Amino acid sequence: MNNAIVTRAVLAFVAVLAFAISPLLFANFSGWEPSRFPVEIARHPIQPAGYAFSIWGLIYLALVVHGAFGLFARRESAEWDAVRLPLIIAAAIGFVWMPIANASPLWGTLTIWPMAAAALSAFVLADTGQDRWLLSGPLAIFAGWMSAAACVSTGVFLGGYGVLAPSTAAWLMVAVMLVIAISVQRFKPAQPLYGLTVIWALVGVVVANWADTMNVVLGASLGILLMAATVVMALRGR
Repeated sequence: MNNAIVTRAVLAFVAVLAFAISPLLFANFSGWEPSRFPVEIARHPIQPAGYAFSIWGLIYLALVVHGAFGLFARRESAEWDAVRLPLIIAAAIGFVWMPIANASPLWGTLTIWPMAAAALSAFVLADTGQDRWLLSGPLAIFAGWMSAAACVSTGVFLGGYGVLAPSTAAWLMVAVMLVIAISVQRFKPAQPLYGLTVIWALVGVVVANWADTMNVVLGASLGILLMAATVVMALRGR
């Protein structure tokens, strides 16, 4: 038995379990109040519609299943062990992110990027050929949503601090999201759940802006088409 690998398997399971129960331990984060920013904006156009955030329930469940299966069925697997360290880091940051975000929009924005980077690292390191839906699948959904969430938080911050107009911030961060997401999906062509999760976030942006911010609807819709094309081409070319 490799004690180091087993220890990482245990830590990964504990980390994702703690991450999953963090909403029960801390005050829920439902977005920053406009009054927290120098420029008060009632609704930032980069923010998806509220229903889109329901994906967190799926993410928590998928990560707990991933951690449990990895611990009890694949604890000494090299393929599973490859993703554990970045997953532990992402889940550990995620565990404390809500109180950080509730305390400060600045620190909430600064800490979401390392969390997203760790989630993306775990997904990139995941073997998509072994235990496809249990190993890489949960990490794909997590990384896909974090790719979107980091860009959304940054767009809100840029608009709220008057760095950019809200619509300009939305266009910029949709573009950043696509650069990240298209690059990652092309690198991991066999796992479409990543790209589909990014599409879920972009659809939420379209829904949120449909009634009043058509230029952002146009940008997010273009992003959906580009992301969908990337997913299809990646699956065909793998």
